[in-house]
This record gives sequence, C-alpha cells and structure tokens, in this order.
Amino acid sequence: MPCDARCALAVLDTKADATMMPLNAPRQIPAALAAPANRMRQVWRLVLACLLAVTGAQASEGPPMVAIQVAPNSYYVQGLAAMGSPKNQNFISNAGFVVAEEGVVIIDALGSPALAERLVAVIAGITPKPITHVLVTHYHADHIYGLQTFKALGAKIIAQKGAKEYIHSETARLRLQASRTDLAPWVDEQTQIVQPDQWVDGGEDMTLSGTRFHLALVGPSHTPEDLAIWVPSERALFSGDLIFNGRLPFVGKANSSHWIKALDQMTDFDAVAVVPGHGRWSDNPKQDIALMRDYLGYLRETMGAAVDDLLPFDAAYAEADWSRFEAVPMFRFANRMNAYNTYLLMEAEGLRAK
Repeated sequence: MPCDARCALAVLDTKADATMMPLNAPRQIPAALAAPANRMRQVWRLVLACLLAVTGAQASEGPPMVAIQVAPNSYYVQGLAAMGSPKNQNFISNAGFVVAEEGVVIIDALGSPALAERLVAVIAGITPKPITHVLVTHYHADHIYGLQTFKALGAKIIAQKGAKEYIHSETARLRLQASRTDLAPWVDEQTQIVQPDQWVDGGEDMTLSGTRFHLALVGPSHTPEDLAIWVPSERALFSGDLIFNGRLPFVGKANSSHWIKALDQMTDFDAVAVVPGHGRWSDNPKQDIALMRDYLGYLRETMGAAVDDLLPFDAAYAEADWSRFEAVPMFRFANRMNAYNTYLLMEAEGLRAK
C-alpha cells in the first residue's frame, strides 16, 4: 500500500520537537503549525519534499493531477469521466481549494488517501500556506476516502449533519469493505471513513483562514447532506455533485424534485466560475446548470408518465427517446440505472400523493 501522510507527519512532528506517536493514533495540530510564518514555510517545504518523494511513484501509476485556476485564489483538480478502478486510483471526482488569507481551504477530499497525498503536493507547489480546513459537500466514497490524509495534517473537517446517518450505516461499511478489494492497493485496510470535526446545518457564513465562505444547504438532492460552497470574494461556486459537467450523473436514490429546485437556487449566485463535483469547471454556469436540469427533468417526465400509465419499466425505457444524451460520457454506465431509480421514485411519489 502506498504511504499516506505519515511521512509528512514525521517531518512535522520532528521539526516541532513533538514526541512521535503511533501512526494510527489521533493527532493534534503540530506545534509547528502555530509557529511564525517563516518557520511555517520551512516546515511546509519539508512536508512538500517528503510528499513529493512519496507521491512520485503514485503519480507515475495514476492519471495526471493538475491544478486548474478558475478565480484569483480558487483552483480545482479534475477527475476522470470513468468508473473508479485500481488503474485510476479512484480519481473520478473533483476537489477544489481556495488559497485563503491564512491557509488553504479544500472542498472535498477525493477518492483515496493516495490521491489526497498527491493533492497536498499539488497545493504545496502553489502556496506555502498550510491546509487548515476541508469542507465536505457530501459523503460519497469518491469524495471522502482521502479525508484521513488531511485530518492527519491537522485540517478541520466540516460537513452537513445530514451525513450522520450514512457514516454509521451498514451501507457505508459494506461500500468501504468492497472498495478495499475493488480499489486495492489505493483503498485498503488502513482507509477509514473519517467523521467531521464540526457538523453544520447549512446556510451558514463562515470565516475560514481569514476568508468568508457561505455553506449553502442544497439537499436533500443528490444526497441528504448536500452542500454547495460559495466564495463571495472569488465569485466562485463549488457545487458538489449537484452538477456533473460533460458527463451524465449517477442519480441513485436522489430526491430529483428537490435537486431541480436546488439547481434553480444555484443560478441565484452571481458566479463567474462553477466547479462541479465531476467534469470541467463552467464559466457559463446558467447554460451548464440548464443542461443538468433538463436531464433530470426528462427522467422524471418519461418515467413519471410510465408509472401513470402502469407501463413496466423495461417497456418504458425502450420507448423513451434517449438520443440527445447517448453521446454524453457515462451514458452506457449510468443512464439505465438512473431511469430505473427515477421510475421507483415516481412510484413512491405517486403512492404518497394518494
């Protein structure tokens, strides 16, 4: 299994004259992180050097990871339009980061500890500032399996309280268990589901590392705990998985009715850049949000009509005209499943209405 942030922690602890602890023990922010800026820069350079040594081999085995700038201090790395696999290290989602006044705030943690380590190295190549916070848009595996890397470096993790049920669920446990096999060696027995340090309701304005963030509650949509992160000073919006740009989403058991309303809510932000949970960033947010909205609306329209007509799913799927979506990446993997889940949702909504 590739090394995680343990190498960097050893550097931090040594430079801070801290007592070395077992690698799996809970850690506090090293004393070096509270040191003057020049000392912090020295420590962070040592962390970077260590991580570069560790991540060099990982990078050679996985897809490229490049920071893409979308606003003066806002960046993201873009995952592949693919299913997670050992070959791609589960790099199938995006993670954003904002270089704030006093540190770096990350949005989502990627799909394996190895990817998170590579992201730390990417960030350290841009700024010597420490990583202080991670904002989690939702608790799906491809966005959270890297959390332990940032936690080990002393970052504070913040998420919406709707994720509490999932974190402790059998579904989460079984998903992690399967991932340890399906995504080995990048997800293994050392990979854990990390709980937040702070739960929020959503709707809060928070000043993190000297920069203001608005945590917009946009769930239950893709998940019950969906957050979108708005950075007013950057006019940048990090949408989480409410937006998949340039590929079809995985709808799952989503509340697609509220999802559509949340997409409308997102157009109210005066964003010049929107970073989705998957796919390329958007500099034309209203257009790209409309495409996402149209797909969800079409699923509800066709599957809802089939339910009203008592048409079996297979027949409904065969009769629907999918031509405008067939060329979109991930159609073959996602569309039939999305349609089936929407069919079940429309059945449930119909029963509740009676």
